[in-house]
Amino acid sequence: MLSTGCGTALIALHARAYGAWLIDDAGITFAYARNLTSGEGWVLQPGLPPVEGYSNPTWLALLALGRVLGVFDSGTVFGIPDYVVFPKALALFCCAGVLGFSYVAARALTNRAAWAPFITGAVLAALPSFVMWSFSGLENPLYAFITAAMATLLLRARLAGTLLHWRVAAGSGAVAVLAALTRPDGALLALAFPLLVLCSSRHEPRAAIRAILVFCSSFIVPFGLVVLWRFLHFGLLVPNTAVAKGSVSLGWHQVEGLSALVAYPGWFVVFAFLAGLGVLARHREPRTALPALLIPLTLAVLSYTLLPQDWMSHHRFATPVWTLAAMSTALVVVIGVAEHRGTFRILLVLVSLLAGVLSAPRLYRDATSFRTAPDVPLCSVAERYGRVPDHYADLLGLRNGTLLVPDVGGTTLTSRLHVVDLAGLTDAAIAEHYRRGDMRGLRDHVFDHVRPTIIHAHGHWSRTTGVLDDPRLARDYALVHTDQALAPNQDWVREDVLPGPERLAALRADAQRYIDEIDLRDATAPTRSCGPVLRDGR
Repeated sequence: MLSTGCGTALIALHARAYGAWLIDDAGITFAYARNLTSGEGWVLQPGLPPVEGYSNPTWLALLALGRVLGVFDSGTVFGIPDYVVFPKALALFCCAGVLGFSYVAARALTNRAAWAPFITGAVLAALPSFVMWSFSGLENPLYAFITAAMATLLLRARLAGTLLHWRVAAGSGAVAVLAALTRPDGALLALAFPLLVLCSSRHEPRAAIRAILVFCSSFIVPFGLVVLWRFLHFGLLVPNTAVAKGSVSLGWHQVEGLSALVAYPGWFVVFAFLAGLGVLARHREPRTALPALLIPLTLAVLSYTLLPQDWMSHHRFATPVWTLAAMSTALVVVIGVAEHRGTFRILLVLVSLLAGVLSAPRLYRDATSFRTAPDVPLCSVAERYGRVPDHYADLLGLRNGTLLVPDVGGTTLTSRLHVVDLAGLTDAAIAEHYRRGDMRGLRDHVFDHVRPTIIHAHGHWSRTTGVLDDPRLARDYALVHTDQALAPNQDWVREDVLPGPERLAALRADAQRYIDEIDLRDATAPTRSCGPVLRDGR
């Protein structure tokens, strides 16, 4: 218990450096949780058609439960907004669970397992990638928890000789379902059980086949029902986010991504880790247990490598990799100390310290730079793309209107306008244009069908879609604001809602003043929260 608490405290101490920061994409799930528990259905905003613009149903369920209980999206806790406190508290609980699983796994191999949670926590706390994304408001910590649960279940079953028992097979299938419903790529974790069975039970083919059939039934039936419900409700077999992001495309970028992932903790750390696994494999019980960790770890690395490149920094999709690597490291250290004496112990401690010393400067720089300029903060988006367009609408006397914008998390939580997602994650029609690579069709949809009252685009979304270069924009819209950051970065308002040139001048002056204030807050307090609640007009 003490070891788990100390390891969790290390992770919490690192997480504290990122303050109240939440990634804007987390706000999408927040919005779905709000509307679902308010009786509006599976929608991003009230009145919109149902679209599965989230890819993390289990995380959504936890947020919805928090809102029903009045501890999320309701107010403040000791002066801190609960939209910050609740997801970060869930994250801390999941991290503590990971450390608990590391103890349970180590306890099956050694009587000196008490150190395993602390070592696992220390390794995870040292990795900015793990900490920042676990406390980003996204589903990463739950995914880590489920991954650790799967590895621990398989490890203990293999050591106990119960891997082929129907309860283990059914339990593994249930955990795999949770993984697949936490992240779409989590479905790949379902291969861990059958692969381990094939590696372990060559002399019991009939029992192995029965176990795999039980596993497949416990995974395919519930997951298949979810897919069927998705098709009946949304008309798709996969989340709309997968349609917008596109399918897996193999190429050199996979090799580059894998190389960057391996290099992240430092090459010396990786070589020391592999050497430690080699030493561990010399002992009978650890050699028996290792595949239960290494097969899920390999699948996690494969999943990371195959996923389309992500715009978010610091390996957002690598959370299960770090989780399983940290648990494996803890086993190497704990068993290495327990099974060896004298010189080897000293060497193990020295190598561990050297690995930490060599990696610490770069990891510290990564954490510091991210703290100074974190990826797309939810609160910055809420203020810049939610409240500023609402202010435009106020000055124009518009109660309703349509806003086209690529960042919709904080926007939908704070804007009264009908938000259209230029990124396509929460808009089925735009997602389909991305799937086909039809940017001309996307622009036709925007200008001829949607006809947004207000348009904002910046950076990648401006260049990819060509929305800001379309001649219909200059013909039908008036430029309100332009910014050099993330250029081309512009706000436009439809001409037919402008009373006259005087109102346009007032809009431009107010926009400059409001946006300058937001930019100043972003520069001086990038990890801030933005008020006790995220609501229309607040």
